[in-house]
Amino acid sequence: MKILVCISKTPDTTSKIAFKEGNTKFDDNGVQWIINPYDEWYSLVRAIELKEKDASIVLHLVTVGLADCDPVIRKALALGGDEAIRINTDSSDSYYIAAQIAEVAKQGNYDLVLTGKETIDYNGSSVGAMVAELLDIPYISLATKLELNGSTAIINREIEGGEEVNEVILPLAVSCQKGVAEQRIPNMRGIMAARTKPLKVVEPVQINELTSITGFELPPAKAGVKLVAPDNVAELVRLLHEEAKAI
Repeated sequence: MKILVCISKTPDTTSKIAFKEGNTKFDDNGVQWIINPYDEWYSLVRAIELKEKDASIVLHLVTVGLADCDPVIRKALALGGDEAIRINTDSSDSYYIAAQIAEVAKQGNYDLVLTGKETIDYNGSSVGAMVAELLDIPYISLATKLELNGSTAIINREIEGGEEVNEVILPLAVSCQKGVAEQRIPNMRGIMAARTKPLKVVEPVQINELTSITGFELPPAKAGVKLVAPDNVAELVRLLHEEAKAI
């Protein structure tokens, strides 16, 4: 069995966000880049757990990005995986990214493609579904549990008021969220081994981007907090009537 885990590079959650060139581009000056947490903590770790149960599983990682993605994909290799593939291009268009990943998946003949539920920078939650559509395979989103039984995957996902259990014949694409696995930290052995694991760089296929970013806008600054003395009920009532905004 072959598993392909999609890895994305995202800014650290503590990074100060700013834009440049008339708010048309993200300013990455001084930004610390990390593996997208949903990819790392859930889809990648669950794939590693499956490989630990079945040593015959081949686990590959794929990312779409330029050479500055190499440290991030190497960290993912340190957690686990047999080799990584970097598609040598950069884009913010979900369809373009999905098409590049789908091409790699076709060439590699993978049984299971895993993604995180979304990236923490764009929050699009669309690449996994697009990959599945381009590969013409089933897609299950927001998995909280994933097990394999031969050529069948058993997947749990939360729904309104309960839980849904799906049994799907492979090949399959799945997006993962909290609950499917627990976060791991790379150990020294994994870090050393990652240095020699294959990192294959492939050129992108010709795909037209369907969207482009025309501008970014930061949310408005938060207003100051007004403190009211506990015994000043009249002032509290006045503020609620005159200044508080309905939620």
